[in-house]
Amino acid sequence: MKNILVTGGAGYIGSNIIRVLIKKKLNVISLDNLSTGHKKLIHPKSFFYRSDILDFNRIKKIIKNHNIDSIIHCAAKLNVNESQKRPKFYFQNNVKGTKILLDACVDTNIKNFLFSSSCAVYGDKKKIPIEEIATTKPVSNYGKTKLKAEKLIKKYFKGNIAILRYFNVVGASSDNKFGQINKNGQLFKNLSLEVLKKKPIISVFGNNYKTKDGTCLRDYIHVEDLANIHVEILKNMFATNMSGIFNCGYGKPYSVIEIIRVFEKITKKKIKIVIKKKRNGDIEKIYANNNKISKRIKYNFKFKNLKKIINSCILWEKKLNCV
Repeated sequence: MKNILVTGGAGYIGSNIIRVLIKKKLNVISLDNLSTGHKKLIHPKSFFYRSDILDFNRIKKIIKNHNIDSIIHCAAKLNVNESQKRPKFYFQNNVKGTKILLDACVDTNIKNFLFSSSCAVYGDKKKIPIEEIATTKPVSNYGKTKLKAEKLIKKYFKGNIAILRYFNVVGASSDNKFGQINKNGQLFKNLSLEVLKKKPIISVFGNNYKTKDGTCLRDYIHVEDLANIHVEILKNMFATNMSGIFNCGYGKPYSVIEIIRVFEKITKKKIKIVIKKKRNGDIEKIYANNNKISKRIKYNFKFKNLKKIINSCILWEKKLNCV
């Protein structure tokens, strides 16, 4: 591994991946248009370009100038609710942007392409935990754009391909320098902000799902574990030409209410719950079968403990809000 380009490098997940790559003493070129990324998440030891994946000429020049051999493609719009309201905007960024990036890879030395996909491509499944071989039938426009991007990568990229289907990513880096800044409706983010207040309150969208307490079931993965997965997979791609689709989750589902109760225990604060109607595009229950990735890489998850994850989230919000 020599020169790695990370798109969306000033974003939540991209910045955490870059942190781990740089700790491994790898040469990282970071790219982000800063529409949702943040300057404070740009790693000082990465070579940063403020650029858009829709800019073919600029991307091609960056790839050739830095002799890029691997791409980790994280740049995307990823708010499910927003995608339902702005389908064309999401197609432009997530699908067309990926195609332009792939076009820029032609006639270069790029051997490996890692793609940040999502469990949203599976849709609402009856058979869970979900394996990578499950049929894909996304419900949200966000999920649809991720699946279309996956198909483009398989069709056009000629080297090694790793498609990583993230489940719900949470937490901040263990040094508390790289975490989630954007308020995009994510449960852990919202709760971590609320528990800093005297009287925390949280909206729960739907309480009549066919689950044990009526609220959605989700699988969560800490961002630092996810970042390490990328590095381990990239190592294997160089060593063995490994390709494949991999679920990135712990395989342990929690309901919305369960998460709220653990936040209450840790902070010793009562959180007021406001029940609202279900959101368009939300899935009832989804969690990973992660046997495939556990067998293929030599990495032990370090943040599987829910209390550890929640403490990571709260510490990050305290830092952001100067508490």
